[in-house]
Amino acid sequence: MPARTLAALLLAAAPAAAQEPTARQTPFHGYERAVELTLGSGRAVVAPEAGGRVLSFTAGTAEAMWLDPAEKAWKPGQPPPSSAGRFDFGPELTVPAHPKTWGGDWSAEVTKDNAVRLTSPRDDPAGVQLVREFRLVPRGALVGLNCKQTMTNVGKEVREVCHWGRSFSPGGGICVIPLGDRPSRFPSRYAMYEEGATINVRNTDPNIRERDGFLEILAPPRKPKLGFDTYAGWLAYLMPNNVAFVKRFPTFPDRVYNEAAGLTLSVWYPTGPRIELEPIGPRERLRPGESASFTEGWWVIPFPYPQAGERADLRALADRVARLTAAPE
Repeated sequence: MPARTLAALLLAAAPAAAQEPTARQTPFHGYERAVELTLGSGRAVVAPEAGGRVLSFTAGTAEAMWLDPAEKAWKPGQPPPSSAGRFDFGPELTVPAHPKTWGGDWSAEVTKDNAVRLTSPRDDPAGVQLVREFRLVPRGALVGLNCKQTMTNVGKEVREVCHWGRSFSPGGGICVIPLGDRPSRFPSRYAMYEEGATINVRNTDPNIRERDGFLEILAPPRKPKLGFDTYAGWLAYLMPNNVAFVKRFPTFPDRVYNEAAGLTLSVWYPTGPRIELEPIGPRERLRPGESASFTEGWWVIPFPYPQAGERADLRALADRVARLTAAPE
């Protein structure tokens, strides 16, 4: 289907709110216990095997996830390929290893309102157990996916943790990050992770451009891992098929963010077929038995990809995000 036709169909579709969501267990490649969620033009496939991930999120025929070809040959007992809609918790430099929550075999439950709840095994070395709830939500003709992660301290000591989103989308697009109305702590408006633990906050890169109150990552930069301290609460990834994958997430200017550079958002854009889009939550100080949750809202919206020699209309993008998407509940 031509990309512009797809965008027109997304906007012209019947209101999703008038339809009922469905959820059913269905095999997806080697994932026998995958659950498919559908509502209007929206579809998500989540799997409890190999780390409790979103394997597919589509609006119409537009796919927001990048799935490693190795996923098609995945078998139970194998480690999870590094792809698709992953989540995690940090701080990444100090959190203990947690292989059971990262790539273990989770359980799945379809709820009465046709959402799905995935529950991790206990990861005793890290003292954390995770629950992820996925729900399709309507807004006019469009459908978003709310992804809620709950972190519970199942250990005997106080734990300080934070949410990390780590989903992969297909590479080759433009990542747009609104800077918001608060000044950045970073002179370059972003931090670039150099070799080792060095974090460069005065970097310049020809593939990263500041314009009209936004940062644009136009292509893979000199070093792929970038961090941001924006409180705008969303980012958009423009894809060449004339859609934008939008993530909305809450931010908390008066709370502590406990990553090394106090990040609210990270992007990993290496050379190759994928980009990683990573909302980060604030510090959660959990006593034994306490829990904290963080929700990301995912949307695929029509937006024209700039042709050669053109620039994306970033103000129009911000307006479309505000009109067509909803903040996660």
